[in-house]
Amino acid sequence: MKQLLEVQVKSEAIKDITNGYPLILKEAIRVPEVPMEQGSLMHLVDQHGGYIATGYYGEQNKGIGWILTRKERETIDQKFFAKKLKEAGQKREDFFASDDTTAFRVFNGEGDGIGGLTIDFFNGFYMVSWYSEGIYSFRELIYAALKEVFNVRGVYEKLRFNTNGQYIEKDDYVFGEKGEFPLIVLENGMHYAVDLNDGAMTGIFLDQRNVRKALRDRYSMDKTVLNTFSYTGAFSVAAALGGSAGTTSVDLAKRSLPKTIEQFAVNGIDYESQDIKVMNVFDYFSYAARHGLKFDVVVLDPPSFARTKKMTFSTAKDYPKLLKDALAITNDGGVIVASTNNASFNMKKFKTFIDKAFNETGKRYKVLEQHQLPEDFTVPNNFPEFNYLKVVFIQVMN
Repeated sequence: MKQLLEVQVKSEAIKDITNGYPLILKEAIRVPEVPMEQGSLMHLVDQHGGYIATGYYGEQNKGIGWILTRKERETIDQKFFAKKLKEAGQKREDFFASDDTTAFRVFNGEGDGIGGLTIDFFNGFYMVSWYSEGIYSFRELIYAALKEVFNVRGVYEKLRFNTNGQYIEKDDYVFGEKGEFPLIVLENGMHYAVDLNDGAMTGIFLDQRNVRKALRDRYSMDKTVLNTFSYTGAFSVAAALGGSAGTTSVDLAKRSLPKTIEQFAVNGIDYESQDIKVMNVFDYFSYAARHGLKFDVVVLDPPSFARTKKMTFSTAKDYPKLLKDALAITNDGGVIVASTNNASFNMKKFKTFIDKAFNETGKRYKVLEQHQLPEDFTVPNNFPEFNYLKVVFIQVMN
């Protein structure tokens, strides 16, 4: 039986919650004297005891929990989770029916009504990611609901949360068929190899699906393409399939080499005709500048934060410098695909980074198109801060 506590919401925070804000901030509530257990249900009330919403207690980033329902009599049980999953699946009927895309997000946390939980679909297999110990405490109910709602081939999970000050990040098989990895999935007709049981990442970032398609369909034909922070080379595959004159993939991780070769191979692309570099991206910029290398298209999709022996990089403060380094090796008329998944700033702020870099290099630019999260990555209405992805295709004018 879940611990159920009445928790008072401070008056200044009530309006946001009643308007649909899904995250329960620590400063928004008066913490009860009774210690709260992870996964405890909280009946949120105003100062007069009037009901506002029901949420669960689960520490995640700047929040201490998420709203589950604004219906006082709604019970948080298997039926509740099955209803949420069914509603999410109905929104994605076109994806389930697609012949050329077999990897997408089925359930996107707070956007689908349960913060701290995401579920991805990979050719019949489901990958469940848990972002707090609180939501993980509902694991049995949610898995029972998953089996009830979907035709499940097999399920894997990833734990990505703090426990007793230790960051937990593990992945594991849960139930159903065990996958044979790499598992080959389709994305807009392109093939990608994924592994659901090999660390925090699967081999492809599903939120960039529309960006890869745009790169393939509109920006790659006969172009030289540089893919920085390339991970498994997914953008490079899209560029090569779009008819690029050649791709260069650069990533510091040693495993990026075999993973990128694998992605080319499953698409029938001769990896030896492409350039794959295992090195620090910033060192590569210097190398390319020294050797007079220039590219028609440069993809910039760095991690929000990275630390090496030589330097620390943060998109929040270093993105303009990254863009300036990229500009130095981009042909006039070329295109930079500037991307970030840092949720701490919005698209408007991101565009100021772009403006700063071009102003400081004395170059003009034109925004060709921009993207945020694709349609399967549902975000809460009226709260754009949860739409973390920001991608801008920029043409260098002179």
